[in-house]
Amino acid sequence: MSNPKHQIPNASEQHASVLEIDLAALDHNVRYFKKKLPSKTKLLAVVKAFSYGLDAIEISKHLEKQQIDYFAVAYTEEGVFLREAGVKTPILVLHAQPANYETLISNQLEPNLYSSYTLQAFSKLATAKKLQEYPVHLKFNTGLNRLGLAPNDLPEISKHIENTAIKVVSIFSHLAASEDPNEKEFSLRQIEAFKNCTAQICSLIKHKPILHMSNTSGILNYPEAHFDMVRLGIGMYGFGNDAKETAALQNVGSLKTLISQIHEIKKGETLGYNRAFIASEPTKTATLPIGHADGIHRSLGNGNGSVKINNQHCPIIGNVCMDMIMVNVTHVKCKEGDEAIVFDSQQMVANLAEKSDTISYEIITGISQRIPRKIIS
Repeated sequence: MSNPKHQIPNASEQHASVLEIDLAALDHNVRYFKKKLPSKTKLLAVVKAFSYGLDAIEISKHLEKQQIDYFAVAYTEEGVFLREAGVKTPILVLHAQPANYETLISNQLEPNLYSSYTLQAFSKLATAKKLQEYPVHLKFNTGLNRLGLAPNDLPEISKHIENTAIKVVSIFSHLAASEDPNEKEFSLRQIEAFKNCTAQICSLIKHKPILHMSNTSGILNYPEAHFDMVRLGIGMYGFGNDAKETAALQNVGSLKTLISQIHEIKKGETLGYNRAFIASEPTKTATLPIGHADGIHRSLGNGNGSVKINNQHCPIIGNVCMDMIMVNVTHVKCKEGDEAIVFDSQQMVANLAEKSDTISYEIITGISQRIPRKIIS
């Protein structure tokens, strides 16, 4: 990923399919969430997984102009990718791996130290490299039980945070079910546990670190957990924690393609691999150059999913191929070269997710990087 030669193709290369990125919609969404926050609360933009499948470089560079306080990525190579593109804003690496600490340091990335082992390993390396107050972040497990330090790690923590080679610039945790009103009691317990952890750590260090716990749904549902900074992820790309909040946001990514060929098949003829579609009547079909290698789930085939052509929904018929799908356009006026929309709204993404028995995250993050991205505003 960090090699510029491996960057995704540009839409100017005239690929038939394209993922459009609406930066004006992105700005709208960021403003929407900022209005929910106290003026002094910092904003961290989560741009991991190629900005949730959209375009990490273009989105990060654009947000950098808006003076976003922090970026977050999952892995070191994602941070290197942004640094090589010229992004200067501080970058938190949420799942920094000890094997990559040297690379992380050389690219001025900031590790999440989520266990005694990672804290000890990074502290030892920072000391050996004679670093001074290298910024690190401590993550506490308050109930998600995925990554994070525990209260019984405090003796180990206190031993290492006195090391002048590192500086704890933030302490954070992650709400497990902030979008679910039925889990409010659990979320409040998490918030209280986080306050207890941070109070103990802050009593051991001379400076005031940034405290952060809220994800998108946390911003909306738990103002008491805004603390010093919030982490804005899926909301930035247009999806809230319920239909009402999503309606107040704008869609950022739109996946479109073109009709490659139209076929007329007779009653009884079959279409696609395994002859999965059998025409019960004379049928007009359109072949589109996008398939499961591009993020179109195989579960959307055989009439389960659809695309939109000339404002009409056209069911995907037959099995989804690696590079192509076929859709039923019998009752649609269209021709080869016409546009087909896979999604251009949050509702279309939600529909695809429902048909695939998944969530909107998986639909947008699953878009292949061979699909060119096109920036619009």
